[in-house]
Amino acid sequence: MESTHQTQLITISPKAAEKVMEFMKQENKDSLYLRVYVSGGGCSGLSYGMGFEEKPDEDDNVIDQNGIKMIVDSYSQKYLKGTNIDYIESLMGSGFKINNPNVTKSCSCGHSFSTE
Repeated sequence: MESTHQTQLITISPKAAEKVMEFMKQENKDSLYLRVYVSGGGCSGLSYGMGFEEKPDEDDNVIDQNGIKMIVDSYSQKYLKGTNIDYIESLMGSGFKINNPNVTKSCSCGHSFSTE
């Protein structure tokens, strides 16, 4: 049974959820999970990743929000607590924007970060 604090691990905006659903339709599958994770690499030490999976692994936390089932592995949870995923459309381009309160330093390219 999921507890309330787990649902606050990551939030996804309605706009981002809508975009994720569009990508799922392109894959011709509407019951995929969105994996959100942190991996080592990049100029500041850590970087974000997102991708689709058909089912969660044993150590995954499942978060159901705005019609999207997100999964986060146990390693990534400590780096993503309180993170919000949004989708931004602007003249400079569009894409997913990850707002992470745990970031203490990020590189100028915006794709890599570090925490305390």
